[in-house]
Amino acid sequence: MTKSANLVTSITVEINAPASLVWEVLTDLDNYKHWNSFCFSARCGMQINDLVEMLTRHPDTGETWPVNEYLVACEPELLLSWEQRPVPENKDAARRDQYVEALDANRCTYFTTDQFLGINADTIMAEHGAWVKKAFDQVARDLKKRAEALQAERSAMHA
Repeated sequence: MTKSANLVTSITVEINAPASLVWEVLTDLDNYKHWNSFCFSARCGMQINDLVEMLTRHPDTGETWPVNEYLVACEPELLLSWEQRPVPENKDAARRDQYVEALDANRCTYFTTDQFLGINADTIMAEHGAWVKKAFDQVARDLKKRAEALQAERSAMHA
């Protein structure tokens, strides 16, 4: 991926759980409320071009708002992406990519990006980039905590 002035990239976390389990957490939208402090509600049929209806929370103010985007990539255990498309009443556009990479059978990494696009990209980055980065860093930490807790539970059940 090329670096862009309007690209927000989260921290990369190493997760002590298989990529399959991390993928399970990422695609279990009904349970976002239990672990995702930024996007605490999400609904989608999980088919390409399906609407992704989300409720998000500003990491500093706690303000919440709805966000509607479209699923554009769903490559199991590798990539989950959705994008905001410009419409006549709102020219904003962006694409969010979430990356999972297996390190071995029991560990993987995760990070996410948001590429601001369209005519307002520079303004959006200037006004929102810093808090989006903060929110995405927290999502990475939240995902790590959730996946590792589930891994520990499942390991204990099989011990």
